[in-house]
Amino acid sequence: MEERTRAEVIAQALRKAIIEQALEPGAKLPEDVVGDTFGVSRTVARRALELLAAEELVEFRPRRGAAVSRPTLAEGRDLFAVRIDLERVVVRRLTGRLEEDQLATLARMVEHEHHAHHHGRPEYIRLAAEFHVVLGEMTGSLVLSRLLAQLVWRSALVLRLYGRPRWDSCNLQEHLDLIEALRASDAAAAEALMTTHLESVLLRGLDGGKAGGAEEPGDILRRYARADS
Repeated sequence: MEERTRAEVIAQALRKAIIEQALEPGAKLPEDVVGDTFGVSRTVARRALELLAAEELVEFRPRRGAAVSRPTLAEGRDLFAVRIDLERVVVRRLTGRLEEDQLATLARMVEHEHHAHHHGRPEYIRLAAEFHVVLGEMTGSLVLSRLLAQLVWRSALVLRLYGRPRWDSCNLQEHLDLIEALRASDAAAAEALMTTHLESVLLRGLDGGKAGGAEEPGDILRRYARADS
C-alpha cells in the first residue's frame, strides 16, 4: 500500500467522517467494529484510533473503549481563541510570499467549496476547514502546520456540539477576499479579514448545544469504508 500504512488510511477515513460531522461527538468506536468494517485486525484498528487520539479527535475511556472526542464548551471557546491567534500568524507569514500557483490552488479550493455548498454536500464542511489547513502548510513550518491542523479538525467537534444550525455557512466570499489580500501583499487587510472571518464562524457561532443524529456509527463507518476502497 504505497507509503501509508493501512492504519493511516483507516484513520484518514475516520477523520473525514468526524470532520464532515457524520460521526457524532461521543459516538462509540469499538475496535472490533472498526476492524470488521475496514477488513483489518483489531490491532490495526486500534492503531488507527490511536492516531486520531493523538490529534484529540478520539478518546479512550476506561472500560468503555474508544469514542469520538466530546470537548466542553469552555474548551471550545479556548480552542477558538488560540486558533484565531495562530491563523493571524499564518497570514502574516504568507503575505507577499505566495507564488501564483499557490494562489491558484487556494482559488480552486474555494471553487470546490462553492460546488459542495451549492449542492448541499456534507464534504463542504471539510473542504472549508481544509482551506485553512492548506494555508498553514503553505507557511513551510511543520510545527505551525501541525498545530493548526489539529485545532482546525477539533473545531468541527466543537461546532457540531455547540454551533448554531447554520454555522457551516462559512462565507465563501471571505475566503476569496483573503486570497486577494494575500495576492496584494496587504498584511493588515489579510490579518483583519482572517480575524473577522474566524470570529464570525467560530466564536459567534456558538450557542450552547444541539441535538445529535440517530444514525448508528456502524452504518456511518461502512459508508466511509466504501469510499476508502
